[in-house]
Amino acid sequence: MKAVAVFPGKPSSVHLTDTPMPKVEDVPNGRGVLVKVLKIGVDATDREINDAQYGNAPEGFDYLIIGHESFGIVESVGPNVTELKPGDFVTATVRRPGGSIYDQIGTYDMTSEETYYERGINLRHGYLTEYFVDEPEYIVRVPQGLSHLHVLMEPMSCAAKAIHQAFEVQRRLRVWRPKTAFVMGAGQIGLLATLILRLKGLEVYTLARRPGPRLNSEIVEGYGAHYVSTEETPLEELVAKVGKADIIMEATGNSEIAFRSMNALGLNGVLVWHSVTGGDRETHVECDKLNIEFVLGNKLLLGSVNANREHFEMGIKDLALGDSMYPGVTEKILTNPVDGLENYQEMMRLLVEDKDALKVYVNVADA
Repeated sequence: MKAVAVFPGKPSSVHLTDTPMPKVEDVPNGRGVLVKVLKIGVDATDREINDAQYGNAPEGFDYLIIGHESFGIVESVGPNVTELKPGDFVTATVRRPGGSIYDQIGTYDMTSEETYYERGINLRHGYLTEYFVDEPEYIVRVPQGLSHLHVLMEPMSCAAKAIHQAFEVQRRLRVWRPKTAFVMGAGQIGLLATLILRLKGLEVYTLARRPGPRLNSEIVEGYGAHYVSTEETPLEELVAKVGKADIIMEATGNSEIAFRSMNALGLNGVLVWHSVTGGDRETHVECDKLNIEFVLGNKLLLGSVNANREHFEMGIKDLALGDSMYPGVTEKILTNPVDGLENYQEMMRLLVEDKDALKVYVNVADA
């Protein structure tokens, strides 16, 4: 069957390849689930893997099938699978467990091991192919009524985890009732974080460089949040106008902004870093000032990456509620469809060249 893959470590090696057709029997104990791929989302991670910034092939292969944002339909199940049935719409988690205690209790996104396993990213093949097989523990059912949001399940899980972790860790305060949130970045993660925070009742300011009106600002305002162009209103001016934030979700992909966000955090606040940045950028940091403010202000900096099954389920519930509260808004994120695996070059071109592409996804097959 066809698949889109790269040769890890070799820049610009994305290509179409043939790979063995998986079978339900590939999973032991009758617990296999065969999924027909319908759509796959791609993002900056896939672009960076093709740039050879990171990523490794599974053992025994010289290529890595990319694509970690899956949406498909169950084709068949093993005799001991009761959780799913043929015809179910599904998505699949990305991380797979290693050997640490965190991996073994289902929090494999919190592994304490240096080596980690992620489908489509590191040491496990991804979903940008025609079929995949996995265990039901890693496959999450998607309600039929949310099928129009298809590939947003995985990015939503990441946003849901990041914000959930912020609220979890703030239990240290016994009572924490955040009122104001800043979301740094209006890409797909920033927009989905805006939705989650609005559903929690916060006043949300979503910051991006470019002025509106544009699609990003339309979506932000559709959620009842405030779109702020930093070209028009720098972060410092926003803070002077509305005060510091109780929670900041940083999702720009820019390490300088990640550090600058520390200055905008209020007392007892939490700053969540979600960006993954490569390169060797350096920036000036007012370290003495930040040190004393974070210590005396009981402020917290939290890193959040990836998600486990629990967060996928949280994200799907928030997507459902958001689609009811703000009908027609979230699907606007799905901007750039590409038809067929064979059009992988157009897929990659959009990721590299189209700065207005909020969500690039590949239509692999019909249900």
